[in-house]
Amino acid sequence: MTACESTRRGSGRSAGRPRAGWIAVACWALLIAGAFIVGYLLRRAGLATEDDLPPLHAQARLLTWQLLPAVAVAALVVAAFPVAARRLAWRPLLLVSWAAAVGWAVALAAADGPGALAAPLNAPTEYPAGLAAVRADPLHWLRTFTEALPAYPVHTRGHPPLPMLVLWGWEALGFGGTGWAAALIIAVGGSAVAAIAITIRCLAGEPAARRALPFLVLAPLALWIATAMDAFFLGVAAWGTALVALAVRREERGGRGRLLAAAAGGLLLGTLPYLSYGLLPLFAVPLAVLLVGRPRRAAVAVLLGGMAVVPAAFTLAGFWWPDGVAATLDTYLVSGGSARRSYTYFLVADFAVLGLLTGPAVAYALPAVAAAARRAARRRPVPAAWATGVAPLVGAALLGTLALAVSGVTRGEVERIWVPYAAWIVVAAALHRPPARGWLAAQALTAVAVQALVLSEW
Repeated sequence: MTACESTRRGSGRSAGRPRAGWIAVACWALLIAGAFIVGYLLRRAGLATEDDLPPLHAQARLLTWQLLPAVAVAALVVAAFPVAARRLAWRPLLLVSWAAAVGWAVALAAADGPGALAAPLNAPTEYPAGLAAVRADPLHWLRTFTEALPAYPVHTRGHPPLPMLVLWGWEALGFGGTGWAAALIIAVGGSAVAAIAITIRCLAGEPAARRALPFLVLAPLALWIATAMDAFFLGVAAWGTALVALAVRREERGGRGRLLAAAAGGLLLGTLPYLSYGLLPLFAVPLAVLLVGRPRRAAVAVLLGGMAVVPAAFTLAGFWWPDGVAATLDTYLVSGGSARRSYTYFLVADFAVLGLLTGPAVAYALPAVAAAARRAARRRPVPAAWATGVAPLVGAALLGTLALAVSGVTRGEVERIWVPYAAWIVVAAALHRPPARGWLAAQALTAVAVQALVLSEW
């Protein structure tokens, strides 16, 4: 048996609740429409002044023929990918999925014209605008990061220092400029489909992973893979979680391999608090992997040791994480910004944006996922084998978004912030029986419609 292949080979058939599914799709549509209508009314009343098109930090527009390449890519994926997901060997399938996800994201972004991939990173508010301060002495820049924070670009002020150091390191390797930075972000973000599929395979079996892959590739969240730095966060978190999943599977042969996977997974997961403060609730996903996989103590110990490496390194280099949080909060309050947005409106509307990122196919699947989770919690048999592994991942990601929304720090601009969370919610679409081309087309249509009507900063 190959690495991490689960022995749970249930049929993965849809846990049928069609009426509940269609009600969920109707609620999905009403929530999105209501969020935009209320946002429009609030803006007219002068109560939502930070965004031109609340709940999105974007502007309205209309594209037509420019989207023909994206439509062609979507049609090809809808027609061919369900067959590929069923017939290709596992490792080639992962590579094809990665390439398809990148191609879909690039095709959508290319509708905005030449230079569209790098354009978001050219803004004066983005990370590359602050790289000059890092180049002279990165260690000094890190030691003085919190003290000098108010002088940095907006996105640097709103995050820990690791994203800037990643871009500086990428530049030091000879890949300078926003074009190369965009290539890194898109490649890493697109690779998340493979990492998530590996995780599903470990927890719910290969059939469930193969069923989820077409939906991961065509997820509407691809709109913000090209190009928002949060796509890079998605990739790092997804691979960290996948390595944890590889480490906890008891079917895996070779204790040394499990421990190496645990160490590598811990190392990647340890970077998350230093990439974005908003990634802390995302730890619910690898925690769900641990709860489902029930790993041995040695694997957990190595995982925790790996997670301690990056915090220890940053602390020794002079960056104290709690001070970074406090400094970012101070600049957030002083500058106003998102703090001026309505807490009540965005508490609800942010989930409408989450619905846009995940799509109607996921909305249809969520009632069945919730039912499976309830049955599992009551220690009752779950009808579909996929649900025992998929439901905890979906629930953990939803719990993370709820924690962030209730905290009030994510008032708007969540179309990028939700990306690392939304990808895990998309795995609920493993419910749909292959080839599920109708639902895949609905996912693609959602992304094309948003790209046609919305001009995003990312």
